[in-house]
Amino acid sequence: MNNKPNFCDMLKLKGLKVTKHRNSVLEIIESSNQPISAEDIYILLKQKNISINLSSIYRILDTLVANSLINKFIFEENNKTCYEINTMDHKHYLICSNCKRMLPISGCPLESYEAELEKSLGFTITNHRLEIYGYCKECKELKDEYQKMYGPLTINYPCNKWRWLEQPWPWERGNY
Repeated sequence: MNNKPNFCDMLKLKGLKVTKHRNSVLEIIESSNQPISAEDIYILLKQKNISINLSSIYRILDTLVANSLINKFIFEENNKTCYEINTMDHKHYLICSNCKRMLPISGCPLESYEAELEKSLGFTITNHRLEIYGYCKECKELKDEYQKMYGPLTINYPCNKWRWLEQPWPWERGNY
């Protein structure tokens, strides 16, 4: 049994013209295991020898968002816009500050707090977004290994982000 969505039917249901480019963009987004940027979609389409301009990808993405076929996320830490198929599931993400990997969180820790706010303030909440930034397991291990070898990391960026991977490794410095 095939659980892959039928994009032609989805587009027709929304009254949109079915095009090769719309189908290709939807297939790329659907095959991604995390939200994907327009630039990454462009690169993947070029690798598949599909001729398309980046501006066309943005127009397609805007149309798909406007018709609720995909979701658009703007991640605050790096102001990066990413897209994913709209599965109608409520999602939140853990985002690695180093490698930018996005891990979905199952469940919503804010549901009871929302209900409490609505009751106490009379405010009707229609939506929310939760992004938790930190370091994935692989980047944390790499950071810990680096600190064991070279001592504590120093903050030398105006945005207060530790970028240990930008510091030269011993073999890059020539003293190995």
